[in-house]
Amino acid sequence: MAYQSRYAPYQPGQTTPFKVSRSKIELFTQCPRCFWLDARLKIKRPSSPPFNINKTIDELFKKEFDRYRAAGQPHPIMTDNQIKAVPYQHKDLNTWRANFTGVATLHAPTNLHVFGAVDDVWVNEAGELIVVDYKATSKASEITIDSDWQISYKRQMEVYQWLLRQNGFKVSDTGYFVYANGRVDLDGFNDRVEFITKVIPYTGSDAWVEPTLEKMKACMEDDKMPEIGTAAMGGPCEHCMYAKARTELTLKALQKK
Repeated sequence: MAYQSRYAPYQPGQTTPFKVSRSKIELFTQCPRCFWLDARLKIKRPSSPPFNINKTIDELFKKEFDRYRAAGQPHPIMTDNQIKAVPYQHKDLNTWRANFTGVATLHAPTNLHVFGAVDDVWVNEAGELIVVDYKATSKASEITIDSDWQISYKRQMEVYQWLLRQNGFKVSDTGYFVYANGRVDLDGFNDRVEFITKVIPYTGSDAWVEPTLEKMKACMEDDKMPEIGTAAMGGPCEHCMYAKARTELTLKALQKK
């Protein structure tokens, strides 16, 4: 089946499947207007600098867990947290981890090709796959996933759970965040940052995913750009408010000329 290039904008009524990543689902939940501009006109939000330290930690975690995957043994952090599972072995694991392929499915009701790259997958004694997400930060307080802005982490995991289920796998509702926290209580740097890793369980529900895909498709089909609304994390979308304020100031400046 032919798929549309990820660089091409969505055309209302098109029959070619349109690719939407897990991050685009998150974008829609945060601001339908920003999503519409991205999908229909390829006008993207300003990008943030890359988190290279986080990316490095992700890669090192993968290498570490892959050693135990090859041996068919649980990683010590799994044993220490009484998680009865082992890293999952599958021929497509590298594809599932790749940014532009990921775990993928064609959602027939919307003709959307949905994909998302997982960090890791474990399997428990019941044969259920467990979605695992690596995170990294540095803060003095206890690491949790309870902040309002971390709802995006939870939605991320739930999308991955949904994608694996769409591929016919039995998936546990409980996933894990393997969260590395850089210590700030040491006396100095000395060319080294020490981390304390915490495993945080999260029991999710993917019931919201398909209704959201339906809303995304309706949004893309509509020629009218959505109004500036309230972002999912509370308050008006800061990107939309900035664009609105800048446009108003520009128009005022032009009127004075």
